[in-house]
Amino acid sequence: MTVSTADDPSEPCMTFRTWVLGVISCVLLSFVNQFFGYRTNQLSISSVCVQIVALPIGRWMARTLPATVVRLPFTRWGFSLNPGPFTMKEHVLITILASSGTGTVYAVNILTIVKAFYHRGLNVMAALLLVQTTQVMDGLDYTENTWWILLICGGQRTLFKFLFSVLLRLAVAGNRALNEDERRPKGGVSRFQFFLIVSACSFAYYIIPNYLFPTIGSLSFICWIWKDSIVAHQFGSGLNGLGLGAIAFDWAAVTAFLGSPMAAPPFVLFNVLAGYLALIYVLVPAAYWLNIYDARRFTFLTSRLFDASGKHYDLDRIIDSSTFSLDIQKYNNYSEIYLSIFFAVSYGLGFAALTSTISHVFLFEGKNIFRLWRQATAKVNEKFLDVHGRIMKTNYDAVPQWWFYLVLLLVTGLSIFACEGFGGALQLPYWGIFLAMLMAVFFTLPVGVISATTNTMPALNIITEMVIGYILPGKPLANVVFKTYGYISMLQALTFLSDFKLGYYMKIPPKSMFLAQLVGTLIANGAYFGTAWWLLTGVPNICNVDLLPPDSPWTCPGDDVFFSASIIWGVVGPARMFGPRGHYRALNIFFLVGLLAPVPVYLLHRLYPDKKWIPLISFPVIFGACGMMPPAHAVNYNSWFIVGFLVNYWVFKRYKHWWGRYAYVLSAGMDAGTSFMAVLAFFALGNYNIYAVNWWGGVVDDHCPLARCPTVAGGYIPDGCPQIH
Repeated sequence: MTVSTADDPSEPCMTFRTWVLGVISCVLLSFVNQFFGYRTNQLSISSVCVQIVALPIGRWMARTLPATVVRLPFTRWGFSLNPGPFTMKEHVLITILASSGTGTVYAVNILTIVKAFYHRGLNVMAALLLVQTTQVMDGLDYTENTWWILLICGGQRTLFKFLFSVLLRLAVAGNRALNEDERRPKGGVSRFQFFLIVSACSFAYYIIPNYLFPTIGSLSFICWIWKDSIVAHQFGSGLNGLGLGAIAFDWAAVTAFLGSPMAAPPFVLFNVLAGYLALIYVLVPAAYWLNIYDARRFTFLTSRLFDASGKHYDLDRIIDSSTFSLDIQKYNNYSEIYLSIFFAVSYGLGFAALTSTISHVFLFEGKNIFRLWRQATAKVNEKFLDVHGRIMKTNYDAVPQWWFYLVLLLVTGLSIFACEGFGGALQLPYWGIFLAMLMAVFFTLPVGVISATTNTMPALNIITEMVIGYILPGKPLANVVFKTYGYISMLQALTFLSDFKLGYYMKIPPKSMFLAQLVGTLIANGAYFGTAWWLLTGVPNICNVDLLPPDSPWTCPGDDVFFSASIIWGVVGPARMFGPRGHYRALNIFFLVGLLAPVPVYLLHRLYPDKKWIPLISFPVIFGACGMMPPAHAVNYNSWFIVGFLVNYWVFKRYKHWWGRYAYVLSAGMDAGTSFMAVLAFFALGNYNIYAVNWWGGVVDDHCPLARCPTVAGGYIPDGCPQIH
């Protein structure tokens, strides 16, 4: 379905219905996504659910609400409760408001590790300011030139054209298909009917993996056959090993950490699969069995940290509790930090993903971006714009640039107050805010290009952690706060740009888009913060795996990794970990590997320009394929690949019409039904500490206990592991 060039400027969009449905949807999605963020199998509910459900509700409101005009007190402003038929523009704005509640709020991780892992207090106002400012600080990246470059790149000669263009055209097609009169196929169902059927089925089914039989969240057949073999358990465990043959029959396990597999085109699936296979079945086994970094003395796959004796690292032995910083003398008297081999190799690949992103963008898109930059900085004119841009420029006023600068000024001031105020509790000085912003500006364009071409987001967090770790070693809060400001300002800028382009295609007034995005972000931040605070204070021992019941889902896997990273980069610092005398200094070679890896692909592409598959090899995606491991597990990737190839490759090739009509609706329905059942089960059972039926299959466990055992003497032997002599 093509993007329409028709537009009616008089069509209402920012109405009473828009705000009511958009705000309610935003709050609900924020609550559900943060609720799932602490669970073993995370689940992120997308705005597609709102896109489908909001349409019949909006039309119902248009039929039933009175046309009463409400005047705001002491002003001339007013609005009608029912300005007429429910419009497509209202529908799009509701979806964009709701999308503010999708994903995660990164700063909530800081709140979580301080309260649940470091067991320290944090000023509520400082925490709330941190959450709000880190999510809104995108004004500096969100400048007119950058916006226009990423906006028009979809129509330029690029790798496959920008996937932003493909995905956004799909979003446009979805909005048009839902709003235009849909003829139900003879003997078939409409999209909304299909959504309801799938939601009901997934709602009913999820009681099985969520309560009756959680073990189907990771089935590892190899462990059942060789029950007493450590090696078999390490290869077969889907939760603590390589996951050979492991699979899950749980939608939450499929989408946990990786999102919906329906959103990944086949060439992305192949790139991710290549990186996954190389890491899981080549690099990690080789490093482990060669005993690199004493790997066989420690647990095979974990984000937890160890001391020289193989025991879990006792952080209290190196931190000065009065200053919440590293006590160097205590550290020297105790032990340096050791990582599991998987965690160490994954950091190396993270280094490679960072430099390969810069190299790939420079080689494949450098000339094009430079040309577009020159055009954008010259002046946006009619010749530069496509037909949609000309319509937008003619019919609507652009967002004044001072709006962006005002938001930037306010947020920067509040950010400095959050860091310097409250007794300097966040440990980051004011200049750290400006340095983080500069780093975000530098990386926004190259990361945006990779995200646009592959629908994957290379992580900026490693480079931000490294920079501030060298500047301010020994300060864990300063490290994570700087990382959040540097990473999230870039991420939010790209998210806003993507939404703005959807509004561009759908002919939404730019000022309405700006207000919807800003207000939606502020509301979502508050809902995420409130939900996190409620769970952190209301769930006993949340995130503390050693004290939780075996069947409890509140294990906080993502926050556990965030906590370990704060120790590596903040408490101990990169100089002691990866510096010239650091135990893991050899991992720096991955920076060079990542920088050079795209070069052969580029040369092959220049030699054989007719081979369309060559430029589809994306080393930023390959190196970053397992960026979510840990906290993600092998079983999550296995299940994600199976569903992704089944739907986006096999079904797409054989049943294109069905795929185009129902694939994304299927994903949204599965998300909705699963989340509703999980929330209902929590309030009905979880409040009474009842999480599952008490039997063999009543815990999320692949029954591969030996996967956590070391294979050589000299390390700590966990309970249930055989003694090594």
